[in-house]
Amino acid sequence: MLRPICAALTAALLCAPAFAADPAPAKPARGARFIADPYPSTYRPIASAPVLLTGATVLTGTGTRLDNADVLMQDGRIVAVGQGIDAPADAVRIDAKGKWVTPGLIDVHSHLGVYPSPGVQAHSDGNEATSPTTPNVWAEHSVWPQDPGFATALAGGVTSMQILPGSANLIGGRGVTLKNVPATTYQAMKFPGAPWGVKMACGENPKRVYGGKGGPGTRMANVAGYRAAFIDASEYLRKNTPKADEPTKRRWWQSESSEKADSEKDTGGKRDLKLDTLAGAINGDIMVHIHCYRADEMTTMLDLAKEFGFKVAAFHHGVEAYKLADRLAQDGVCGALWADWWGFKMEAFDGIQENIALVDRPANGCAIVHSDSEEGIQRLNQEAAKVIANAKRAGMDIAPERAIRWVTSNAAKSLGVLDKTGTLEPGKMADVVLWNGDPFSVYTKAEQVYVDGARVFDRNDPSRQPKSDFMLGHGAAATGGVQ
Repeated sequence: MLRPICAALTAALLCAPAFAADPAPAKPARGARFIADPYPSTYRPIASAPVLLTGATVLTGTGTRLDNADVLMQDGRIVAVGQGIDAPADAVRIDAKGKWVTPGLIDVHSHLGVYPSPGVQAHSDGNEATSPTTPNVWAEHSVWPQDPGFATALAGGVTSMQILPGSANLIGGRGVTLKNVPATTYQAMKFPGAPWGVKMACGENPKRVYGGKGGPGTRMANVAGYRAAFIDASEYLRKNTPKADEPTKRRWWQSESSEKADSEKDTGGKRDLKLDTLAGAINGDIMVHIHCYRADEMTTMLDLAKEFGFKVAAFHHGVEAYKLADRLAQDGVCGALWADWWGFKMEAFDGIQENIALVDRPANGCAIVHSDSEEGIQRLNQEAAKVIANAKRAGMDIAPERAIRWVTSNAAKSLGVLDKTGTLEPGKMADVVLWNGDPFSVYTKAEQVYVDGARVFDRNDPSRQPKSDFMLGHGAAATGGVQ
């Protein structure tokens, strides 16, 4: 649990949500059994009064900039964005003149909770490096909600994030999308209605980790490993998806064996947790996120996706994504990328600082700034600012209203939650950041952060600067305040 706003949070967790919950999504016609969730979200928005931010420069996340504009939040939702907005009599009115407002930032590649910060070996829970292919493991089962990194990310304006397994494996397991709120359990952070992601990894990492353990030890063995896994998943899907005219018969999800441990191989009968995940990916119910640096390997993975009928949501890290920006845009694949990391290993050798700008350039380009770092997640806005500066030196002028999409709407799209968050549009979750200046300035800081309309961070109010239980009594954390 995170403090000191625990009193308000405890009350909110014990009470009904301030607004009606979203209706339960309709079950997919195919594959619902592969994505049944025995560990469902218990997240509830914190009850809060309506809030009206007035006179701000607003970047909506849709590509629009509004000057001297207002943003009204009520019942956990964005109600209106524009000028001269009428607010309820009980609304908290905040003068935002000279300040900027954006959607809450979203980091699509984080390991907070599974590799906490500060990190100790006992909390190193991100890589299940016991087998090259482990789609049966779920990152959420390693998330430690007391990780102090959640609070420091919140102070940087991050309201949602995808927590992924590490990249030791060909298929590392399921990732989970979290709302960045103080909580005792990960279920209380779990973004309601967000699909899972499955983490895959190309190149050096899997072959380095497993090359001395019986393989894979080469890139060709990496690809053979992916194919073998998806061949099994395709067969599993075929055997466990009834046809429309097929007579009703007892299947594994209707039997006592459905509660038993997953099988080592697909027998066509017993439930298999590994193949549940891959079948869900083939059906399009689980988003596929691939750690992949080189352009040639990205194209191989796009061909793999075509071979087995799944879609790649995003390539992560992708330092050579600029080489196939048009192909990514054509296939509707996002590039979740660093602003300027390069050269720290051979497959990162050909990175350039204009990478994100070039991936963003096509009409349908989907560029994302991610962190993969407990430090970088605290300043995603500054990482995006570096992209703007590097692009300008290369003759590409990128407006703030376009750049903000790299850490808001494009990120939400790749996680399958753009219908819920990522932009300041009426009806969406009121995940909002009030900045004390231009968010793409190194001098700017997040002043207030709202999650579902509740002020969960305030730089000027120590009572709204959450602290992890782990940090209580330790140095600066015991005295309160943020830097």
